[in-house]
Amino acid sequence: MSTKRRNGLTELVVHIGAGFVAKERPHVREALASLRPHLGRSANDVSVEVSLQDRGRREQRVTLRTTLPGRPPVVAVAAHADLSRALQEAKTELIRQLEHLRPVRPPMRSRRLTGRTIRHPLTAPPEPGA
Repeated sequence: MSTKRRNGLTELVVHIGAGFVAKERPHVREALASLRPHLGRSANDVSVEVSLQDRGRREQRVTLRTTLPGRPPVVAVAAHADLSRALQEAKTELIRQLEHLRPVRPPMRSRRLTGRTIRHPLTAPPEPGA
């Protein structure tokens, strides 16, 4: 049995669509491997689709599309003359959108949110002299 560590490349399903040639596929998968931590706990159920439009023109458009369970589809588009740069910008935009979708939860044990402190406990003792 191999002791090779599992990395994001084997755990994230990337569907490479139109516009990419066969020799670019490993580069695209490697560039998108860092998306896995941003997809949440259910990253094994999530796939990312990547496609390229306007290849060889002044600005190549990279489109990334993913769907998280129970969420609407998230689409990020970036255009740049350099394919690697367009891919990086689209990935950054997708991460930004995923972080925006993440629910904001209050800290589990925050005294500020509950209003209880040493000086102001939830049940105040009776005042002396009353």
